Amino acid sequence: MDISTNLVDLDEFDRRILAVLADDGRMTVTELAKRVGLSKTPCMVRFKRLVDARYILGFRAIIDPVKLGMDHIAFAEVKLSDTREKALEEFNTAVRRIPEVEECHMIAGNFDYLLKVRTSDIRKYRAVLGEKISSLPHVANTSTFVAMQTVREAVA
Repeated sequence: MDISTNLVDLDEFDRRILAVLADDGRMTVTELAKRVGLSKTPCMVRFKRLVDARYILGFRAIIDPVKLGMDHIAFAEVKLSDTREKALEEFNTAVRRIPEVEECHMIAGNFDYLLKVRTSDIRKYRAVLGEKISSLPHVANTSTFVAMQTVREAVA
């Protein structure tokens, strides 16, 4: 699919809609329209267009993982034994199935991927690393960095 077919030229109202929804995605269209300075119908049309063009990817509840006892964060560097496209696709598909991996980024550097892993404690992290991450396709080795304190974290 040609991604350009889904792009919308954003004007100031579209940008305001996105900014307001990023701050509070639960408001009604009536409240959204009031906050961005439009009437309800044009606001709804713009909102639908932004959803259809995939500027807005969805809405969900953001759960506080600390309140659920999931306050252990570790970052795992992963080096693969094979970095051909098929191997990368196999790794990408498999890593998406590990619920403890909150983020996975392909990195240009001395290793191939950086994973943000959230668990309840270091013992649980060791189990996830040993049983799940190390067993992913083409993993050659890993290195772990444990977060001592979260100073700033995206809520998304």
